[in-house]
Amino acid sequence: MIDARDAITRVHHQEWARVVASLAKRFGDLDIAEEAAAEAFATAVERWPVDGVPPNPGAWLTTTAHRKAIDRIRRESRRDEKHREALMLSDREPPEPLGVIDDDRLRLMFTCAHPALAMEARVALTLRMVGGLTVPEIAAAFLVQEGTIGQRITRAKRKIAAARIPYRVPAARDLPLRISGVLAVLYLIFNEGYLATGPGEDPVRPDLTAEAIRLARLIRTLLPEDGEAAGLLALMLLIEARRPARISPEGELVALGDQDRDAWDRALIEEGHTLVRERLGAGVAPGRYQLLAAINAVHTDARDARATDWSQVLALYDRMVRLDPSPIVALNRAIAIAELRGSQEGLAEIDRLGDALNGYHALHAARAELLRRLGRDGESRTAYDRAIALTGNTAEIAYLARRRDELG
Repeated sequence: MIDARDAITRVHHQEWARVVASLAKRFGDLDIAEEAAAEAFATAVERWPVDGVPPNPGAWLTTTAHRKAIDRIRRESRRDEKHREALMLSDREPPEPLGVIDDDRLRLMFTCAHPALAMEARVALTLRMVGGLTVPEIAAAFLVQEGTIGQRITRAKRKIAAARIPYRVPAARDLPLRISGVLAVLYLIFNEGYLATGPGEDPVRPDLTAEAIRLARLIRTLLPEDGEAAGLLALMLLIEARRPARISPEGELVALGDQDRDAWDRALIEEGHTLVRERLGAGVAPGRYQLLAAINAVHTDARDARATDWSQVLALYDRMVRLDPSPIVALNRAIAIAELRGSQEGLAEIDRLGDALNGYHALHAARAELLRRLGRDGESRTAYDRAIALTGNTAEIAYLARRRDELG
């Protein structure tokens, strides 16, 4: 029953954070909250196609998850005390104060971003619990094995239990200490929506990009002086503006240089440019998200691909490398070098990253394109094959396969 399946997918994105937050507040245990919510959604998958979608799906899921949580507590004799507390809970209890964050999902993000957890652990935990991303999707975002992500999430939960870190909405003074983790989570959620990595997913997931932008706007309101919050919002807006032109009617990814720029959302571009100019005029050294936003501002400012100011793009990546000397930043810098100084020099830069990014499809896709330009068709075909094998995005696979097959 397609309607039920679509409803479950939509409600999952809309209600996951609220259900988990409600259970965590009631039972004081993030592990129970997440597992009970997952069981409730699994029950929905079984029952909604048969029984029909309930009039209030969110309330149905909350009630079902609450019962699942109590059932689990009952089964675990070592949690008798929590069992008694759970049985005493009722909807007549006055709600806890919302604090400074008047949004369930954002509140839970800041709660999970506890500074006692390592940054990678808190980001992975929040992506799983609040973002609703699967372990394979999170692993793809971090470019690590799925088992590694599973271990990070498990260690984070154990640390919460061992250190007795409370499920508590942070006060206003705590937000600056947690903002970097929350921004990292939003950036990765947006990226998963911008170019989905999961097999069987739509190539672009507007629900994820829209939710990430919504939350970024809320953070901008909460922390108006935070430059990176403004930078991330600008970055998202400038990328989202290009979405109408990114997928062809045939379902194939359209490269930036080939996109119909008349189809770009000019209102989002203007809003993004305004934020970039505001941050550049603040007289403060820009951070990572601000520099990425500035790079995207250069791309969206060009009337066509040939008018792109690649010297400015490269200068911005030079600054990025000093802030974030990661292989992915170096790869994007190498692509800018290829556009500005030629394919041979760009390829040499990319080949230096082979060991660090051998499992990253974008490296092989970039190599394939530069080898193609240099007339090295056999090597280009091999690189296309490697890129296709490493990506799960159907639109990107279609694009890469066509480019490969055009080699003759």
